[in-house]
Amino acid sequence: MPTTLAVLWFDHRLIGFNACLAQLFFLHSFSVVESSVLLAMSFDRFVAISNPLRYASVLTNSVIIRIGVVIVARATLSLFPVPFLLKRLNFCPNKTLLSHSFCFHPDVMRRACADITINILYGLYVVVSTAGVDSLLIVLSYTFILCTVLGLASPRERMRALNTCVSHILAVLVFFIPVIGVSMIHRFGRHLPPIVHALVAYVYLMVPPVLNPIIYSVKSRPIREAMLWVLRGKCQS
Repeated sequence: MPTTLAVLWFDHRLIGFNACLAQLFFLHSFSVVESSVLLAMSFDRFVAISNPLRYASVLTNSVIIRIGVVIVARATLSLFPVPFLLKRLNFCPNKTLLSHSFCFHPDVMRRACADITINILYGLYVVVSTAGVDSLLIVLSYTFILCTVLGLASPRERMRALNTCVSHILAVLVFFIPVIGVSMIHRFGRHLPPIVHALVAYVYLMVPPVLNPIIYSVKSRPIREAMLWVLRGKCQS
């Protein structure tokens, strides 16, 4: 966000190479963390719907802490080699212009004047082993959830069970659609105008964090009530 705002507000279009690598590492690490969190939330929904009486005994505080540690470790270990794989490359002065206002791995590695086969293969491995696996497991969990919901006798109970998953499903779509879009445009849309690349990149960067609070505040009654309470307090003061 700082470099994006610097470009948009102050027309500052330079970034150091090491700073670019650090930004790239954290950007993609946080994407892996978010994908993993969405997978953990799908498991949470599966346990809550398929076996609600054992929910508290399955998802204890210690289990949740271990899940969080695994998520952070997975993201760190997956992305740790990426800056070093880029640092070994030679970059030509006439190819250092990036397509976005932030450092994105496919965009940076294609600015190198060297063989980037290893970078492409490792980047593909990271995408498949994180977002690819997570999306498949999320679909699998919702398949089990749907089977459980269809086994409920009352239509009202079915709607109530499905209603608890709406926010999570929307969050999954808001995250994965921009990720797929920016990945596909870097792979197959090289002939497209630069404005298209920039627009898709901004959607990838901005849309999930902007829409997630709206998604959860609309569906969650406690959050809605808390927001209204805060707004009433400000209006009265």
